[in-house]
Amino acid sequence: LDNPDAGYRQRFSEEHAAPGYYRVKLESGVLAELTVTERTGQHRYRFPAGPGHILIDFAHMILDVWDKGTLVDEASLALSPDGLLTGSRRVHRWAKGRRIHFAMRMSRQPDRVQFFGDNDAPAAAGATGVTGNKLKVAFFFDEAGGAPIEIKTGISAVDVEGAKAALAAEAPGWRFDATRKAAARAWTKELDCVKVSGGTEAQRTIMASALYHSFVSPTLFTDRDGRYVGLDRQVHSVPAGEKAYSAYSLWDTYRALHPLLTIVRPEVATLLTRDLIRQTAQSPYGPPIWPLQGVETGTMTGWHAVSVLAEAKAKGIEADYAAAWPMIRRRAFDRTLKDADSTLGRGYYYDLGYVPADKIWESVSRTQEYAYDDWAMAVLADAVGAGDDAAALRQRSRNYRNVIDPSIGFARPRFADGKWWTPYDPIQLGHNPEKYRDYTEANGWQATFLNQHDIYGMIELFGGDDNYVRKLDAFFTAPSTLPRNAPPDITGLVGQYAHGNEPDQHAAYLYA
Repeated sequence: LDNPDAGYRQRFSEEHAAPGYYRVKLESGVLAELTVTERTGQHRYRFPAGPGHILIDFAHMILDVWDKGTLVDEASLALSPDGLLTGSRRVHRWAKGRRIHFAMRMSRQPDRVQFFGDNDAPAAAGATGVTGNKLKVAFFFDEAGGAPIEIKTGISAVDVEGAKAALAAEAPGWRFDATRKAAARAWTKELDCVKVSGGTEAQRTIMASALYHSFVSPTLFTDRDGRYVGLDRQVHSVPAGEKAYSAYSLWDTYRALHPLLTIVRPEVATLLTRDLIRQTAQSPYGPPIWPLQGVETGTMTGWHAVSVLAEAKAKGIEADYAAAWPMIRRRAFDRTLKDADSTLGRGYYYDLGYVPADKIWESVSRTQEYAYDDWAMAVLADAVGAGDDAAALRQRSRNYRNVIDPSIGFARPRFADGKWWTPYDPIQLGHNPEKYRDYTEANGWQATFLNQHDIYGMIELFGGDDNYVRKLDAFFTAPSTLPRNAPPDITGLVGQYAHGNEPDQHAAYLYA
């Protein structure tokens, strides 16, 4: 990233972005435009006069420090006589083992085609395909200028046939401008669910942009025929009228996005609720955590699909909550249920009433978020008539108190022997931050206000309303100091309140 001229990157100008459309002028002189349908992407490139090429790099990616070993395998590229390029690959990065399949056409026939296999080895002359891990294909044009080159690509997580079906149904012919206008109309309809008046033009633009960002995900994961890949890695089909989704960033979104959708897009909230119920029943981990393209990533802490489902139930969204309860119950009580990174330490949580800081990373946040999920699961237990389970879960949801030290009024790391971390510093990330943190994207200040389900109980723990308000005042007025190794997520500080990150965004409302 420190060399913007390296690799494929180019300097650019004339950038423009709008819902459903993107345009940029590259320093090579190429004008690139992008638009979309539900399952296809469409490109339009205007080249300057002279030769040019389009490279399909099926192995390119930004490498993270934890990316090791074979990252892409079981890849294939094939070009049919009628010019249809199809391909598949399996990815072993985040959401390891997920697959993607595509079908692509170009509006102009290239003059030459060259496939490349692993290690950029050129395929034999005249080859119409290649298999391996890191694959590429280049389309060469002796004269790339003149008429624009359009590209349309259908995608599927199920198979190439699903990608072909998307391409045929959603991108017939060469109608880039018509597709762009249709995408704009679709987004206008979506964003019209909220209407505002007053304020400045800039403020209204910010509001509309924020609403657009809120609606970008979860993303559609159903082929046109209703097939999708479940969290059990098997192909399923949704009932008529239903949809499957991917990219549930539930640690981030259970707090605000899903509640918002129940208000402004209840029909979407209903589809998501029913999908989460299906995914809960299908997943070996039970309630989804951070699923991406048919794989449970186990990212962040907790299993917050239960929060989304509990809120949906409380707000009257109709769904078969009982279908999810067996796996929810296993996550609640079954020590043998498979754990992801986000659910580690459940045994300690059951036995000690908290996750110990000397055993599991991010222990303070885990304890509080597991307690919140206990409370949400209690709501669902009541909904399916499991009264004894509901009572046990509500009692256990008080476990968050076991990492709040009332003698100092802060969330505090606690060890397996029951002792608190000392000397305590609420600015720091935990007792041994060089090894791991005791909080999730937070420090002791921010973690102190993480509890969301037992506010009156927490006020009592702090000694009453006056003491609690003084603590809140201190939170918002403390020096905005962070340790040198603080994660970049802790942003937008007002005192120690981090408006730019999720854990304490509800804190201002605690005054009420």
